[in-house]
Amino acid sequence: MSFSRHISIDDEYLKKMEPYMEKHSGNMGAALRDMIYKAGKFNPCKDSSAVDNSLFNWMLAETEDLLIPDDVLDKLIHPALINSMDKLEEHVNKRLTELEWRVNLSLECDNDTYPSQILLMTRGTPRKIKFISGIMSQFLVKNSLDRSPLEIRSVTDFNECMKVELTRSDKTAAQESLIHFFGGMSEILKTIKNRPEFWIPVVRSHIESNYNMVTIHRNYFEDILTNNIPAGETRIEYLAKKPLREISLTDLLSLIKTVYENSRIVDRVDIEKDTLVIYHDYRTGEAVDKIKRIILNILETNGHLYDGRSTANMIVFTHRPDIGIKINELIGDLKKSSKRVDQELTMFITFLKGLKEIPDVPLSLSILGRRLGRSIMKEYEKENNITNWDLESFKKAFEIIDSKLHRDSDWNLEGENLHYCVRKCNLASNGNNIDPCICHTIRETFKGALGYAFGNKALLDVHKLLSQGDNYCEVVIRIQ
Repeated sequence: MSFSRHISIDDEYLKKMEPYMEKHSGNMGAALRDMIYKAGKFNPCKDSSAVDNSLFNWMLAETEDLLIPDDVLDKLIHPALINSMDKLEEHVNKRLTELEWRVNLSLECDNDTYPSQILLMTRGTPRKIKFISGIMSQFLVKNSLDRSPLEIRSVTDFNECMKVELTRSDKTAAQESLIHFFGGMSEILKTIKNRPEFWIPVVRSHIESNYNMVTIHRNYFEDILTNNIPAGETRIEYLAKKPLREISLTDLLSLIKTVYENSRIVDRVDIEKDTLVIYHDYRTGEAVDKIKRIILNILETNGHLYDGRSTANMIVFTHRPDIGIKINELIGDLKKSSKRVDQELTMFITFLKGLKEIPDVPLSLSILGRRLGRSIMKEYEKENNITNWDLESFKKAFEIIDSKLHRDSDWNLEGENLHYCVRKCNLASNGNNIDPCICHTIRETFKGALGYAFGNKALLDVHKLLSQGDNYCEVVIRIQ
C-alpha cells in the first residue's frame, strides 16, 4: 500500500540526497527509498567501520604518496574491469556514490578495451580526488602491464579537479611513472620498515646533530681517508642512470646540488646559469680545498673546465669553455702537423699565462694539464694503433714527444720501474729562470698522459723538480 505525504527537508539533507537523486534521474521517492534501504542495510550497531571525519581526513593526509598493497587494490576494484574502460568508470562511480564521498570520475580513451591514451578526470574535494586518482592510476598501470602497459605522462591538479594523462609505453617506464607521481614515499617507508634497527638510529642521529651528519658512499670515504681525490661521484651516476661523461652540464649541476645538499657535505648549492656557488661552514682551508678539488674533478670528468675561487664560507665555480676550445684547437693542430708541435705548445703556454689573474692558478692549470696529457696520448694511441699500454710503449711515446718539444731527457727501464729524467725544458725555461706555473702545467700534462695509459695502476714518485731549484727533474714510475 502506498501513502502520499507532504514533507519538508532542510538544505543540509537535500545536499546529502544529491548522489541518490542523480542515480534515480531526479525521482525523489526512489532516492528516499534507496537511502532508507542503505540505512537499514548498514546497521551502525553491527560491524560498523564508520570513521570520524577529522580522523578520516588525517588518514587521507598520511597515505599521500603511498601506493596501496596489490591485494587490497584487487579487493577494491576487480582486475577484470581493465577489459572495459566504460564498465570500470561505471563501477567506481557507483561505489563512490554508495560511500557518499561526493567524488566522481570520468575516463576518456581512444579504445574501450585496449586504450593507447587515457584521460582520467576526478572531481571533488582536493584530498579525496588525489586519493582516488592515485588508486585509479595504480589500477590502470598495474593491470595493463601484461597486455598494453600504460605510463602516466602528466598529472594536473586544479584544486577540485585532477587530470591524469596515461599513454601506451613499456613496463619499466609505466612502473617508474606510478612511483614518480603517486608512490614517492612507498619505497622509503618499505625500506625503513624492513630495517628499522638501522634507520631509526640514523634518523635520530641527524635530528640530534641538527642535521650536521654527513652521508657519503664508502668508496668516496675511502678515497678521502687515503688522501686521494675521488675519481667520480657514485650517487650522481646512480641518479642519472648513466656515466658522468654522458650527463649534460645542466643536469650535472642540478645533480651536484641534489647530492651535496642531501648528503650534507655542504650547506647549500646555488646554480646561476652555468656557474656553481657552494656555501659551507668548514673551518680549515685544507678541507675547503679538498671539496673544491673533488667538484672540479667531477666537472672535468664530465668534459667541462671550471675555475674554483674560495672565500670565507663560499666556493664559486666559473665555467671556462674558452680554455676547452683552445685545447681542442691545439690537439687539432698537433694532429695536422708534427713540425708545429713546439710552436703550438708555446702559443698555448702563452695563453695560459693570461690566467694568472685567477687566484687558484695551480689548481686550474692542473686540470688543464691533465686534460691536455690525456688528449695527446689518445691521439698518439690512435695514430700508432696501440691497444694496450705498458712501460715500454709509454717510454717510446714520450721519447717522441720530448724530441718534438726539444726537451733534453733520458729514460731508463729497470724491471717494473721506469726512471724519467728531464735535463732541460725549453717551454718552462725563460732564460735562466723557470716559470713555476708553466712547469706545473707540463708536469700535470705528464700525469694526465700517465693516467690515460695506466689509470689508477700507476704510481709516480717525484725525486727532483726544476721548479724547486734542482738541476733537473727526476721521477720514477711504478705499475701496481
